Amino acid sequence: MQKISAYIITYNEAEKIEAAVSSVLWADEVVVADSASTDRTVEIAEALGARVVQVPFHGFGDLRNRAIEACRHEWIFSLDADERCTEALRDEILALLAGESPFDVYRVPRRNYFMGRWIRGSGWYPNFRQPQLFRKGAMRYTLEPVHEGYENLSGKPIGTLRNAVWQMPFHNMEEVIRKFDRYSTLGAPKLAHKRVSMGSAFGHAVWAFIKHYFFKRGFIDGWAGFVIAMQSFEGTFYRYAKRYEEVQGWKPPPSPPLRRESKS
Repeated sequence: MQKISAYIITYNEAEKIEAAVSSVLWADEVVVADSASTDRTVEIAEALGARVVQVPFHGFGDLRNRAIEACRHEWIFSLDADERCTEALRDEILALLAGESPFDVYRVPRRNYFMGRWIRGSGWYPNFRQPQLFRKGAMRYTLEPVHEGYENLSGKPIGTLRNAVWQMPFHNMEEVIRKFDRYSTLGAPKLAHKRVSMGSAFGHAVWAFIKHYFFKRGFIDGWAGFVIAMQSFEGTFYRYAKRYEEVQGWKPPPSPPLRRESKS
């Protein structure tokens, strides 16, 4: 049996890290790549037997590459703190490692749970992020600060596993807002070579809503689908608006010091 490392990237994930780590305790090691969390993330992860390494945050691509470097074994399974490995996926991975794998890099489908229901539309099922199972040295991430890409270095096609990870993308509505705010800030520099305006911010945001709610059938998920489409609207709008703000360089109007007028 070939050995496998599971890594999880974290920043203040105390509410999620226990379930995430617990779902990969079957791996030969669990590595948590943390970026100076100020809550109990590290304490909880270490209590479960994970090895925590501290990595300064310079974008998600760099963070994931540094996490790979910290892994000791031949195969790597990437899990985010809001994801859970399922029993069926565990068994599929272990069966793969027990024989000769036809591929070196594998995508893993994700099944999302939000607002008390499994999401069927919105482009969220099945959806995929970067490949989550790969042989060490067969893949690396590109260095975008958010929504990072990847490079397949194996020379073989990318395989796809049958069984899904579970993802709980938002703990509550506050996290919906916090996440699109953070991601829109990280995504604004990616628009550096585009001409942006508040009009284009609104136009792209409207298209994002229409795409998720209608073309990707978010409407079949009730209010959860509507919230997902609205989150896409707001995240897109503020990404463009923040880039426009950078270009404009607005400053407050001058305000000279005010003193009492002398009375003669």
